[in-house]
Amino acid sequence: MASMVRCDHYPLYCSQQFWPFNSGLSVLAFQFWPFSFILTVAMPKDAYKPLKISQLTALVAVAEEGGFSAAGLQLGVAQSTVSHAIATLESDLGVVLLLRNRSGAVLTPIGNQIYQQARSVLNMLKDIQQTAAQAKDLQTGKVRLAAVRTVATHILPGVISQFRHMHPHLTVELAECDRYWDVERVLREGEADIGFTLLPTPEGFQSWELFREDFVALLPPKETPPKESLPIEDISKNISAKEKNQNQQQTIENAEGTPLSWDELLKYPRIANTRSKQHNVLVQEHLARFGHPFPVDFEVREDSTLMGMVKKGLGAAVLARLEAEPVPPEVRLYSLPEPLERVVGAAILENAVLPRAVFVFLDVLRSLPVPSASAFNSI
Repeated sequence: MASMVRCDHYPLYCSQQFWPFNSGLSVLAFQFWPFSFILTVAMPKDAYKPLKISQLTALVAVAEEGGFSAAGLQLGVAQSTVSHAIATLESDLGVVLLLRNRSGAVLTPIGNQIYQQARSVLNMLKDIQQTAAQAKDLQTGKVRLAAVRTVATHILPGVISQFRHMHPHLTVELAECDRYWDVERVLREGEADIGFTLLPTPEGFQSWELFREDFVALLPPKETPPKESLPIEDISKNISAKEKNQNQQQTIENAEGTPLSWDELLKYPRIANTRSKQHNVLVQEHLARFGHPFPVDFEVREDSTLMGMVKKGLGAAVLARLEAEPVPPEVRLYSLPEPLERVVGAAILENAVLPRAVFVFLDVLRSLPVPSASAFNSI
């Protein structure tokens, strides 16, 4: 080939030509008008010819499958395609990589070395693809959460806010469930990536503890006579007339940590949320363990209804601390005479194939100081 180049040190033009020879030597000829000279340099022919990924893939497949036919089946190509890839690779490298025989093919000593290097190259290429895929996930990914009201209200907003601040391109989808077993069902059916449920979880889940939560007793205003059938109007009037004093009294009693006795709790009718069957059984078993049965007198479906009935003096309730939030100022809040707690955690399906964004969310979740029940109004 020939080209014209500018010679910076001379006000003239020069030409150069390049002739490769099969001997492995290359000759460069320069001409500076009116002078010329020839330079011979040792430059191996095709020394920098790039190898193809398909060649390396074919070599690895033949070495691991033990033959060209098996390698073709493994790669999903014809045997002739594999044979051609190996032949061109051996020609490009100038060495024999495989010894063919009736039973298949075996690596030569140099072939084994190059096979190991080819395997490393292919692994590196796979890592590159995974890195790119993960980066793409973090640009367009979505995390699907499932939680009951208490966790969705008191725990997740702060976590989601921090997560979105750190990863603004990722979105969060939150499914609110009535019961913890609904959270587990949503996870099993693939409708959520991360669920927030009670620990320990059933088989098939991988979980992490988030916080422990005490159960508390909610009692009516102090002036309300327990288990007396006062008209609703009288109770409401009584509460309205004494509201300010009762609020002050609750603050003083709770601040002093006045203990609640079983006898004081059992004087009241029990109000329970029928949607919290797990907790109702847990509370019933806990009280029975200490010889204090506490049958349910009123059943409701909403915590707000339950709280309104307690506020109006119709009975008492035992709830997990976060379920009680927000506690009306008229309602008296106590720890149980014998502590009872539940453990809440995050869970995913075991062996689930999840987007990278899910694990990023879990990293953020574990890095934050998740508020426990004690972080709310102290008892």
